[in-house]
Amino acid sequence: MIKSTNELTAQELLTILQARTAVFVVEQACPYQEVDEADRDAVHVCLEENGELKACARILTEGDRILFGRVLVVKKYRGQQLGREIVEKTLKEIEHRYPGQPVFISAQAHLVDFYRSFGFEQNSEIYLEDEIPHIEMLLQNTANR
Repeated sequence: MIKSTNELTAQELLTILQARTAVFVVEQACPYQEVDEADRDAVHVCLEENGELKACARILTEGDRILFGRVLVVKKYRGQQLGREIVEKTLKEIEHRYPGQPVFISAQAHLVDFYRSFGFEQNSEIYLEDEIPHIEMLLQNTANR
């Protein structure tokens, strides 16, 4: 499923937000404003099976920058390469919507090698975001992967 926030049903939106809160706030013990203004204009990429959410990510634009984030795999579906699948689908959708544009992410530092495997390069030093080490990474062109 790929939908903008406005295209989501109330139930679909609640399912996505519940999963994000479970992972980013509860599991990572990180109290922060998980639902933010960016969600109003986001595009949500979701992997589902029989109506059950397995993984998701959101695509954002900030000025002329294309970003994605809030990438997660629901706990009971981990270990099935769904992280790789959701990133691939997200990059494919970005290429469809914004052909040839560079893509920025704020990756948790322990995932740098994972994102490098998609062609991302480190674009900053490590910084803290909500007390978790992150690194900005850049993919110059999704078409060249």
